[in-house]
Amino acid sequence: MPRRTPRTALDRQRTPRRFPKFLGAASICALIAALLSPLTQAAAADSTTALAANDYCGGQCSDILPPGQNGNATLAQILLNQAFGIQPDHAEDQLGPYNNLASGAATLTDAKINDFFNDASFGVASDQVASSTAPGGRTDVTIVRDKKTGVPHITGTTRYGTEYGAGYAAAQDRLWLMDVFRHVGRGQLTSFAGGASSNQGLEQEFWRNAPYTEADLQTQIDNAIANNGARGQQALADANAYIDGINAYIDASDSGRYFPGEYVLTGHKDSITNAGTIDHFKITDLVALASVIGSLFGSGGGGEVNNALSLLAAQSKYGVTEGTKVWESFRERNDPEAVLTVHNGESFPYASKPDTAQGEALPDAGSVTQEPLVYDRTGSAATAAATGASATAAATTLTSAKRGMSNALVVSGKYTASGHPIAVFGPQTGYFAPQLLMLQEIQGPGLSARGASFAGLSMYVELGRGQDYSWSATTSGQDIIDTYAVELCQDDYHYLYHGSCTAMDKVERTNSWKPTTADGTAAGSYRMQVYRTKYGPVEYRATVGGKKVAYTTLRSSYMHEADSIIGFQMLNDPDYVKSPGTFQSAVQHINYTFNWFYADSSHTAYYNSGDNPVRAAGVDAEFPVWAQAAYEWRNWDPTTNTASYTPPSAHPNSIDQDYYISWNNKQAKDYTTAPWGDGSVHRGNLLEDRVKKLVAAGGVTRSSLTKAMADAALADLRAEDVLPKLLKVINSSTVTDTTVAAAVTKLSDWVTAGAKRKETSAGSKAYANADAIRILDAWWPLLVKAEFEPGLGTDLYTAFSNNLPIDESPSAAHGPTGAHAGSSFQYGWWSYVDKDIRAVLGESVQGGLSQKYCGGGTLSACRDALISTLKTAAGLTAAQVYPGDDQCSAGDQWCADSIVQRTLGGIKHGKITWQNRPTYQQVVEYTSHR
Repeated sequence: MPRRTPRTALDRQRTPRRFPKFLGAASICALIAALLSPLTQAAAADSTTALAANDYCGGQCSDILPPGQNGNATLAQILLNQAFGIQPDHAEDQLGPYNNLASGAATLTDAKINDFFNDASFGVASDQVASSTAPGGRTDVTIVRDKKTGVPHITGTTRYGTEYGAGYAAAQDRLWLMDVFRHVGRGQLTSFAGGASSNQGLEQEFWRNAPYTEADLQTQIDNAIANNGARGQQALADANAYIDGINAYIDASDSGRYFPGEYVLTGHKDSITNAGTIDHFKITDLVALASVIGSLFGSGGGGEVNNALSLLAAQSKYGVTEGTKVWESFRERNDPEAVLTVHNGESFPYASKPDTAQGEALPDAGSVTQEPLVYDRTGSAATAAATGASATAAATTLTSAKRGMSNALVVSGKYTASGHPIAVFGPQTGYFAPQLLMLQEIQGPGLSARGASFAGLSMYVELGRGQDYSWSATTSGQDIIDTYAVELCQDDYHYLYHGSCTAMDKVERTNSWKPTTADGTAAGSYRMQVYRTKYGPVEYRATVGGKKVAYTTLRSSYMHEADSIIGFQMLNDPDYVKSPGTFQSAVQHINYTFNWFYADSSHTAYYNSGDNPVRAAGVDAEFPVWAQAAYEWRNWDPTTNTASYTPPSAHPNSIDQDYYISWNNKQAKDYTTAPWGDGSVHRGNLLEDRVKKLVAAGGVTRSSLTKAMADAALADLRAEDVLPKLLKVINSSTVTDTTVAAAVTKLSDWVTAGAKRKETSAGSKAYANADAIRILDAWWPLLVKAEFEPGLGTDLYTAFSNNLPIDESPSAAHGPTGAHAGSSFQYGWWSYVDKDIRAVLGESVQGGLSQKYCGGGTLSACRDALISTLKTAAGLTAAQVYPGDDQCSAGDQWCADSIVQRTLGGIKHGKITWQNRPTYQQVVEYTSHR
């Protein structure tokens, strides 16, 4: 079978409005013959491409990225998938191996690693070449695709040709997705893809955060190029060549009629006449795409208004002094029990609590209102679903609890069996169809890398490997966003800037939609409106000391979405990255908030990136401050949004530590991150405990480190680290209630068995210890409420819950990650429960809460509260605990946890069992170095 199916007889069938239902089985079967002999867009060529000589990994580099490399599908392929579940070639061939690790890790050996991962060696053996294409008829670049996964291996003899090939390959694999996200970045998704409430929420979430005009996007390109000398000029040339490749594929697929079928289903192309257009890409599209990715994964901070509201609630209940003490204990800015990535005791102070805060602008009680984003709703934009999506989008944008994903396990060669470092790492970017990331190998002048890149930004590999080194990242979340209170003057749309009454800049976007085959949402429209100041977009209105203010958010990467291209260019340059030090130098050029990890044959390294602004003395980054010169970032220029930033040496960094772990936990001592929850229990502990044990024993191998990751991926953090203490309280006296006793037995047995959410056998779709899992899922929110609300009071308990969600179990649909997304247990009150229960038990607690909460601090009353809530939880049925959603029926526990490849196009995939692990993942151990 060819890799994808271009124009066929089925392509010529006009598609009615409801395509999932419009073709009966008979009518589809009548067309199958035409589909079995499709035209091919390029004949496979013989190739003698051999494994690359510049590969120093010795066959010990592996990777995986579900569901599959091919993210494009013609109309015919979409219809076959919808009707019969037939998958285009390479659309989901990495999903099975990825899923199987959950059950196969227990017997994993080094020899079996590539049963669950791809061989990530450079090049393609001649007998494994599926196709060889000269994109656009060029003679300076070849795209070779391998038989097993269809990954493009791009080899160019010129820099232009190489990048042209990268753009062409990206469009081959992700054209529709790239088009979707360039519209998301511009706040124009609904007009392009349809008015579904999810589309409304998506465009609102990102445009609120980055409301750029076309001129703003171009300015960012101009500044990034101007400020980076020869590398800037090279980046511009690379980007233009990349776009030329994308557009060449658009033209070829349009004339050949093998473009993605979603263009027909959304009304952009006609399946009979081929009328309609697929707009060419332009360079500003790349900035729009980058703004989405940066906002999703690399913009730590925000939440200062929510912080202020919870502080005021604490002070209202306890008084200013004691209330502040209570607030600080829950904030855990620098908790001594927090797991650290740099664990050698080195201190990296950042965003610390000042001795005496200066310039704070806390709102008057009850005065805060969120700035509206959406106006003039018509039709389906005015439904309850639409307004609900808007509320969710706003909450997601304005919280500090952003999607913090990805993990890393890196062990020094001193503790491995071979003497070479080993790394198992990758980003958790969620699960989508097609996937946000795509794999590629790129080899050309000044370029030598293989790995993953975000679709539409793949002129360079962003996470992957070079000739003799690999690198990866996790979201770090340090605070690069501050909230300023701008004092209003004249009216609600003017503010004081350095004493001058200045007009706000209004930016608008009007979107409208009508039903299509792909999205039957009724016609509707709305207008998005953002007021911008020199201190960033307006997010809230309030009064401070009776003065009317607007709260704005200023992000150091705002108007600098393109700047990080230089760092990625360096990572792909074999003449630049040659050592841990040069690696750290490269990632210093990335202004998004990430933790970066490195491994070669002899060394490991870590660096925390991001433009960390130098704040004025006395400014507390946790709260809003007055928009006055005295409290601005040092040397801040509002015209360019540049400032003084902390030097590289002040960022957490390390070379050759015994091991590194990261799962969005605290980076280092005294380094405060914006999200709450860096306390005694964090999902980073799941990695820390396992890797520390491996390192202590020595002889670490690729398989043993992968096993450690896979074991943590099935662990229930609450059950592993908190439940034993809860049971200790309950068992401090004999349990007489039979319902509670039975629940305690089930929970205890689960803990003894390892506290995993794991199938009874591969593919069973039923958990071992299912009752215990159900009980804890039901019990956790009940016990947290019973433990803390009586002491805190409802107002403060609610305010703290707005700062940090109570729970993030795999089946939870709330929180920044959402249901069926894999990533779990990042945000929750596990540390609070742990510290409080230990205090009640009389155990030692470092950095404890300011008082005891469970049962008012007495063991017997605490036990009563736990038993009462446990009995209630045990009595809840599976249908009550797992109420069902658009993916699962009520009561289906496995399904409620399962990972769903969320459709961003026309191809659907099956559910896989829950794992809490990176989406794209590498396992690497280099044997030599240049």
